Amino acid sequence: MKRILNLYIIREISSLFLLGITVFTLILLMGRLIKLTDLVIARGVPFTEVFLMITYLMPSFLVFTIPMAFLLSVLLAFGRLSSDNEITVMKSGGISLTQLLPPVIVSGLVAALISLTAGVVGVPWGNTAFKRLSLEVLKQNVAVTIREKIFWDDIPGIILYTDHYDEEHHTLQGVIIHDGRDPQRPLTIFAKEGTVGSFSDQNGLNLVLNQGSIHSSGKNNEYRLVNFGEYIMTVFSPHNKDDLNLNQLDMSVSQLKENINNPATPPQKRFAMGAELHSRFALPFASIVFAILAVPLGMQNGRTGKSAGFTVSISILLAYYLLLSLMRTFAERGILPPLVALWVPNLMFLSLGCYLLRMASTEKKIPLPTANMFLRIFRKPS
Repeated sequence: MKRILNLYIIREISSLFLLGITVFTLILLMGRLIKLTDLVIARGVPFTEVFLMITYLMPSFLVFTIPMAFLLSVLLAFGRLSSDNEITVMKSGGISLTQLLPPVIVSGLVAALISLTAGVVGVPWGNTAFKRLSLEVLKQNVAVTIREKIFWDDIPGIILYTDHYDEEHHTLQGVIIHDGRDPQRPLTIFAKEGTVGSFSDQNGLNLVLNQGSIHSSGKNNEYRLVNFGEYIMTVFSPHNKDDLNLNQLDMSVSQLKENINNPATPPQKRFAMGAELHSRFALPFASIVFAILAVPLGMQNGRTGKSAGFTVSISILLAYYLLLSLMRTFAERGILPPLVALWVPNLMFLSLGCYLLRMASTEKKIPLPTANMFLRIFRKPS
């Protein structure tokens, strides 16, 4: 009997979970689709390469969408069981609330493991591969992407502005370039004219600038001015891996730990890397937290209507991710240790879930947010 009940609850959650992942992932992907579509239409990038870019982005989306989809699936599953009086039948048959938890927690563990794999393995692999492919696409199409009288920033760390650009001959007139690839010594370059060129193997790009000046600043308010007749600026070289401009989001767990423990790493970067390291584990754990939190809320939700499930899930997700964002900011600024800051939201929501479980087990009513409550908040006073 118990095995049949457990499989029934898992099946109920799984179907909604897959639907939730699909919907939430598509919502997050919408922001990227416009730019990716432009690659196919305006720049003639093959659809296969665009599909690869979307594939590389998936792990960074799944880290967020898996906990979101799991919370929604448990809320809706238990809301349906409650509204159809199946929970009441189970209770009359001697099944307590704690006996309904194991299949939910097991499902949460599976979701957490998938999310953990996506965060620890998929995110650094996907981000690095996405940047590498984007750079290759840019190298092949850079000459046709430059627009006159528009600040062009497709290359990380470089902003280019030109008064006039000849697409046929790839010549520039009235050029301004900000080169921030070296944060210790950013450059501002002015040139009367220039030409977009490439290396012989077509895998690198340079700008040949004529009649201009280079302005640079460094430590201790150091300032240098260099005038030139001709200056060849390497935008990216054929074999330079630094062109990828990798950051903590692209590093593996071992690389993050290595840089955090390296005394040469600046404190600000160490804080950011520490926050990223702990977020790789804190976010997947949210699925287990939501497993405990969603069961009592879903049971109450069934009594107030199915639409309340979406309202409750959005409310919880907003509260969780706003708190997580705030705590991450504290960690990145060194206000709180990353170990404390990134795990505070999970501990708070886990405590809330345990409290709500206790209320639900004693048949106490749990007040739930409704759509009308949000409308009253944003309604203008008469």
